[in-house]
Amino acid sequence: MADKAIEPPRIYPTFRYRDAANMIDWLEKAFGFAVHAKYMDGDTVAHAQMTFGSSMIMLGSVRDDPYGAMVGGPGENAGKSVYVAVEDTDAAYERAKAAGAKILEEPTDRDYGSRDFICADPEGNVWSFGTYWPKPTDRA
Repeated sequence: MADKAIEPPRIYPTFRYRDAANMIDWLEKAFGFAVHAKYMDGDTVAHAQMTFGSSMIMLGSVRDDPYGAMVGGPGENAGKSVYVAVEDTDAAYERAKAAGAKILEEPTDRDYGSRDFICADPEGNVWSFGTYWPKPTDRA
C-alpha cells in the first residue's frame, strides 16, 4: 500500500489579543508554540502565525475594525474565530448560505491575494473561509 501525501492543515484557529506581542512569547513558553511569521505595524502585531507540530494558529492585536466587531475581543467572544482554507471560496459561500449560515461579510478579494467570506454558525461562532492557505513547511 503506497503512502498518501499528507495535506497541509486547512483549519486555523485565529485569535485577537490586547497584548499580542507578549501573548506570542507566552504561547511559546506555556504551550510550546513556535513563531512561524510575525508582521508588526509599529508596536502592534498586524498578523502572526505560530506552529505546533503540523498545525498552525493565526493571531494579531485587537483592532477597532469590522472583523474585530464580528469576533469581539478577549473576554467577549474570546477574540477568536476559526479560519478554514478552501480552494473555492464562492462554492464554500454558496454551501454555507444554503445551510442557513448568517453571512457577516460577502466574498471579498483581499489585498494579500486571498478571497474570503465570513459567517456565523447557528450558535454565533464566527467562521472565515478563504483561499489564503499558509503551510508550516513554507517560508513566511
